[in-house]
Amino acid sequence: MFDARARRALQAPLDRAAAALDRPGITPDRLTVLGLVLGVASAVTAGLALWWVALVLWLLSRLADGLDGPLARRRRRAHPAAGGGEAGGFLDICADFVVYGAGVVGVAVGAAGAHGAPWWPFLLVLLAYYVNGTAFLAFSSIAERTGRQIDDGRSLSFLGGLAEGTETILVHSLWLLLPGSAWQVALVWAGVVAVTAVHRVLVGYRALRA
Repeated sequence: MFDARARRALQAPLDRAAAALDRPGITPDRLTVLGLVLGVASAVTAGLALWWVALVLWLLSRLADGLDGPLARRRRRAHPAAGGGEAGGFLDICADFVVYGAGVVGVAVGAAGAHGAPWWPFLLVLLAYYVNGTAFLAFSSIAERTGRQIDDGRSLSFLGGLAEGTETILVHSLWLLLPGSAWQVALVWAGVVAVTAVHRVLVGYRALRA
């Protein structure tokens, strides 16, 4: 819901940061892998109930994830014939799915161990993530093949909804800030993601039928 506004607000500072990082040893794919490693480390430390460490690692992971795209676009402008954008986009979405899923599992383990939280709300979140991811990935693939893709500067065609990347970052951060209430937040979040998934299925279906 807030992704478009967040991208507009963060575009200039992220572009400046990408310019500062534009060095031979730093590549968009390496930033993606760094974000993946930090995200998995955040999940592991959440599972150990090291909440503040997990929060710092989570935010650093999402910062790295936010910088790989601006750096990739900067490199493509400087070297239009270089290519590699599709491979980087594929790596990025795979890393995001691993990090988000691992984050849910890590918080569930940590909250259950430290606060006796139930598991089932986190399982509902994972199910909602699965349906939501299936909807937008299937739409993106078919839209690309039929010439109906949505070009907003990202590698895939994203259908909007209540739960997007910005909201996901905020909710995962909230879990780490308030682990004692994480399962209640997870229950609400599962409902929000489920509504988004249904919306994406309906909108994608209508768009592809048009």
